Amino acid sequence: MESERRDAGWRTWPNVVTLLRLALIPVFLWLLFATNHRALAAWLLAFLGATDWIDGWLARTLDQTSTVGKILDPTADRILVMVGLVAVAAAGGVPWWFAGVTLVREVLVSVFTVVLAALGAARIDVLWWGKVSTFMLMATYPLFLLTTNPHHAPLSVWQHVLRDATWVNGVAGLALAWIVFFGYVGPASRALANGRAARRLK
Repeated sequence: MESERRDAGWRTWPNVVTLLRLALIPVFLWLLFATNHRALAAWLLAFLGATDWIDGWLARTLDQTSTVGKILDPTADRILVMVGLVAVAAAGGVPWWFAGVTLVREVLVSVFTVVLAALGAARIDVLWWGKVSTFMLMATYPLFLLTTNPHHAPLSVWQHVLRDATWVNGVAGLALAWIVFFGYVGPASRALANGRAARRLK
């Protein structure tokens, strides 16, 4: 359809939402490291993670899909995930090994995406299980933050229970994220072949 091919430009509501999410990242860092409002920082991180679908929904609903948005939205998601997991680990909310394994996966996804684009691959649709794993991980880090206290203060009963449940969700989400990462190998190969075929036809 023609409407699907039209570039709405950079001045769109979806891009405003994406930029707002990026602008709130420093606020999250300030709350976490410069104030005693750790719980508020955790809720803000959860909010930023939970709203990652809004810009895409607005683009489809308002017919405001743009080239800038297609680059800005996933870039913002990667920045949010990387900043969030490093910040939570630095604040003692999660062990560094867990954050490191998550970070390596995110870096590989980013490099993978850039390399495919440079090689002229066609666009790859996001796998449904990839969205599930992302949601699980983006819920894990705020919950880890909620279940730790500054200065190693003792945890309450609800924090102990929630932290155990968060570990189950986090490990499952991380394992699924890696499985999905390797699951993109096949679609990436086909996208690369399709992209090269399309260029030859021009």
